[in-house]
Amino acid sequence: MGYHALYQSWKDDPEAFWLDAARAIDWDEFPSAALNAENAPLYEWFTDGVVNTCYNALDRHVENGRGDQVAVIYDSPITGRQSKTTYSEMLDKVARLAGAMQSKGITTGDRVIIYMPMITEALVAMLACARIGAIHSVVFGGFAANELAVRIDDATPKAILAASCGLEPGRTVAYKPLIDGAIEIAEHKPDVVFMFQREECVADMIEGRDYDWNAVQEGVEPAPCVPVRGDHPAYILYTSGTTGAPKGVVRPTGGHLVALNWTMKNVYNVDPGDVFWAASDVGWVVGHSYICYAPLIHGNTTIVFEGKPVGTPDAGTFWRVISEHNVRSFFTAPTAFRAIKRDDPKGEFAKKYDLSGLRALYLAGERADPDTINWARDLLGVPVVDHWWQTETGYAVAANPLGIEELPIKVGSPSVAMPGYDVHVLDEGGNPMPAGELGAIAIKLPLPPGTLPTLWNAEARFRKSYLTTFDGYYETGDAGMIDEDGYLYIMSRTDDVINVAGHRLSTGAMEEVLANHPDVAECAVIGVSDTLKGQLPVGFLCLTTGVNRPHEEIIAECVKMMRDQIGPVAAFKLAVVVQRLPKTRSGKILRATMVKIADNQDFKMPATIDDPAILDEIKEALQTLGYAK
Repeated sequence: MGYHALYQSWKDDPEAFWLDAARAIDWDEFPSAALNAENAPLYEWFTDGVVNTCYNALDRHVENGRGDQVAVIYDSPITGRQSKTTYSEMLDKVARLAGAMQSKGITTGDRVIIYMPMITEALVAMLACARIGAIHSVVFGGFAANELAVRIDDATPKAILAASCGLEPGRTVAYKPLIDGAIEIAEHKPDVVFMFQREECVADMIEGRDYDWNAVQEGVEPAPCVPVRGDHPAYILYTSGTTGAPKGVVRPTGGHLVALNWTMKNVYNVDPGDVFWAASDVGWVVGHSYICYAPLIHGNTTIVFEGKPVGTPDAGTFWRVISEHNVRSFFTAPTAFRAIKRDDPKGEFAKKYDLSGLRALYLAGERADPDTINWARDLLGVPVVDHWWQTETGYAVAANPLGIEELPIKVGSPSVAMPGYDVHVLDEGGNPMPAGELGAIAIKLPLPPGTLPTLWNAEARFRKSYLTTFDGYYETGDAGMIDEDGYLYIMSRTDDVINVAGHRLSTGAMEEVLANHPDVAECAVIGVSDTLKGQLPVGFLCLTTGVNRPHEEIIAECVKMMRDQIGPVAAFKLAVVVQRLPKTRSGKILRATMVKIADNQDFKMPATIDDPAILDEIKEALQTLGYAK
């Protein structure tokens, strides 16, 4: 069955479509129905099914005779170490860690924060939580102590599973001081911290609270799988909100299993046993869906890569991994390819490796520019698939489904909507836009299995953030268009969340940091286009009257504050002092207009601007940073 026929079959009977997909999962009790619409527009899937995620990711493959297959390849060009862990070995590691967690009082429904670098133990931690029905929340290791504290207070975890450090090219990042600082700041105090000690940095332990990862497992009974309902939260993953307060996206267990398993063959065109590599981080949704869960649920070999696209040691590291481990399907961010292209524009490194096993490259995380797509396609000689999804959805909304049918690729488009997603482009009044015209991208409810049913302890915020703008639709927050052939084009965000190297970051949160500087009276942060990272934040600082310190000092202090409070992931290095900010008469800062000036785009003079001359001052300020030329 081709794509169009399959998509139509979903549209004709969505529940039959997803119940059929659910049969590929091993349930303790098969769900009696697919969709639960009792609390519409809060929809849920497979609610009365009973299932365990870890069983489907590990135990069933071992029981089916595939225990000796490699489940996880750890490859670290930073340490020079590699390891291969089979499904049987993973099952043993996970069951023992889960048993140790139970011995410290962690049980079904408890929250556990995972704060780890890209090592095999990060996946062990996630699956150990799933094994006993604990709800994990992975926090990216680059986040600073106060950001971690915010998540501790929101999730109220009973435990933190962590490693002693993360490794960056040329430096070691000690995690334990960040964890200790976060717990000190947070109102909620976790009971225990399990610490995986890495040889590059051994952490000091606090007696009675901190436990050595290996020692705490000694003499403990391995934990069996705990079956949970289909609507039991598998995890909480925090994503930036426009107010700066993170939103805890909830992922339900049953739909998560069904949808991710379905995508591995249909979207990524891999069979059980094939090596699949998503070059992301476990702190982001891609790492959840496509480093940990989907490949293992589907019986693939997954790669945990501790390195960078360039500099570890060079722009050929991706090609080495693909060649050495026989990667069939590769998924990364356009940012990575822009970095490789900048260091090796002629693709000389790729010629050193046998890449004949690679069937396709998938890009997501931000808009893939045509130049990068064409360069990658010409270099690799395989389909380059730009596909679009969000933390909230957990997997692709739009893609080119190579496992169903390879559709013509239109460079600049993530192709077409996947089964489960009825995508529309609407005007401000919620009316459909004609083909080819820009509008707000919205998805007709209900969303498919595995997408967010709500936000953690924030149903009102969930409704306000996603369900109120367009009645009967999920608002994506993206703007774009659909062409005559049904291909979707994502053009921009409709809010102030910017995308830095695939990481969604709130400019509102950054403004909160800058506003805390004693010399800053007012500020604004915008995202400007960047050829490498997609977008970069630029800060505009209005100083308090009477401040006569050198502007360079103040800017340097602001950059340090941003690094300390949000983390290096923000990539905040550019700021400029201005006399005033462009505003409407009601006091709203005209950020969208500032972005257009920075990116040399045409713009209409806002009718409500209080003083048009301010825009000239903003342009001059941006020019000092190399923008608005």
